[in-house]
Amino acid sequence: MEELIDIVDQYGKPTGSSAPKSEIHTKGHLHNTAHLWLFTAEGNILLQQRAASKTVYPLLWDVSVAGHIDAGETIMAAAVREAKEEIGITISEEQLIKIGVFECFRTYPNGIIDNEFHNTFIAEINMKLSDLKPQKEEVEALKFVSNDLFMELLDHSKTNSHFIESNRRYYEFVLEHIKNKTSHT
Repeated sequence: MEELIDIVDQYGKPTGSSAPKSEIHTKGHLHNTAHLWLFTAEGNILLQQRAASKTVYPLLWDVSVAGHIDAGETIMAAAVREAKEEIGITISEEQLIKIGVFECFRTYPNGIIDNEFHNTFIAEINMKLSDLKPQKEEVEALKFVSNDLFMELLDHSKTNSHFIESNRRYYEFVLEHIKNKTSHT
């Protein structure tokens, strides 16, 4: 059964209607997603390489955990669920620090019309890569990178096929919040 997703208004508030994920992406309905960036006390950021089978940006590196919010699900509950599904960790809603909501409205050559509000959280974790269990349908690989390496990779994203180059300002915003959180610990 295909997942149902709530349709939202221009402010990210549910309209009371929902639709299958395929309709959301063919008709371009506005919808919410949950993005969770995980980092260590030392400031190392967990990056996820998107699975080769993904229809949008396969094999590029991006947010630690992300996903659609099921119809009727809260945004924070979706972030917690996606962390468990995509990388096998249990995180609580209390650990989530919301840093913003970002509009991401794009149409792709394969016909996907993706009109998302990225509800973005950061959270500190105390884990090693070996503690994580990537979901093969979503995740090709995982790695921790330092703040400096993150910026170096981002600075060369036009040529290194690492990050989604058009998301630069979003990545910089997230990195700044993680830096601020780790500089006070």
